[in-house]
Amino acid sequence: MVWIAGGEFSMGAFDPQSSGGLGCSDPSADAQPVHRVRVDGFWMDETEVTNAQFAAFVHATHYVTIAERTPTAGEFPQAPRESLVAGSVVFVPPPGPVPLDSQLRWWTYRRAASWRHPAGPGDDVRGRELYPVVQVAYEDARAFAKWAGKRLPTEAEFEFAARGGLSGRRFAWGDELRPGGRWMANIFQGHFPDKDTGVDGWAGLAPVASFPPNGYGLYDMAGNVWEWVADWYRPDYYAELAGLLAHNPSGPASSLDPGEPGVPKRVQRGGSFLCTSQYCTRYLVGSRGKGEPSSGANHLGFRCVVSGSR
Repeated sequence: MVWIAGGEFSMGAFDPQSSGGLGCSDPSADAQPVHRVRVDGFWMDETEVTNAQFAAFVHATHYVTIAERTPTAGEFPQAPRESLVAGSVVFVPPPGPVPLDSQLRWWTYRRAASWRHPAGPGDDVRGRELYPVVQVAYEDARAFAKWAGKRLPTEAEFEFAARGGLSGRRFAWGDELRPGGRWMANIFQGHFPDKDTGVDGWAGLAPVASFPPNGYGLYDMAGNVWEWVADWYRPDYYAELAGLLAHNPSGPASSLDPGEPGVPKRVQRGGSFLCTSQYCTRYLVGSRGKGEPSSGANHLGFRCVVSGSR
């Protein structure tokens, strides 16, 4: 783990549509207004939790992830019985260009997809021990953290750490996407969503620490996989903190996503290998994501923190 000394910073993102062509169709209104926050020092995992680390947890505890559990009719009363099978959602590139009006054009629910089989049957993690574990729901991430004597970071802790000591920059490494022509994160190149050319060295997921660390020595704080954080998601939460110096904010008391008002969601941070300016640049350091806590995906993982002193 890496010691993060804590401090005060400006949290949030400016409108990515005005970020030198680095934006997307979504203006990231939920990451505004930018506001002042102070966090105390903490320890953070140097990398995302890996398949090897998660396998050790499962071996020790016999834990069964949500994706490996068969859904019940009580949980999904409207679903046909034949649809109640264990699995998770998987990114499947369409055969050619498609309109970017629906994520269902490139995401599909696949039977037996789980952390052991991220893309479904026929895919496993042997030989990928140092890749980030994926297909983990919020509950799974929290269970690992408790076993390890750690916890999930707050959203404020994650952003403070991701900035690596740089103030007001677009990315975890500065203001240039490719300083000196070097790729600094695992993101999508090519034509989204049908063709990832892997110009950065990786088409799809990459092993942890495949790209340079930020100023605090943390790897993959942008790109590779989205990461669960502890906070409930609300798009208006930052407005509540505007004009204040928030000390160790831990998020709102409850969740609200206006797009799905009946579905509580947790915040995700950092973006993933699917982020691109053609669709959405969530690798911008102040931007936010969200997800239903019992859902995983093959571009979603986590890392942990520990409170305390150095």
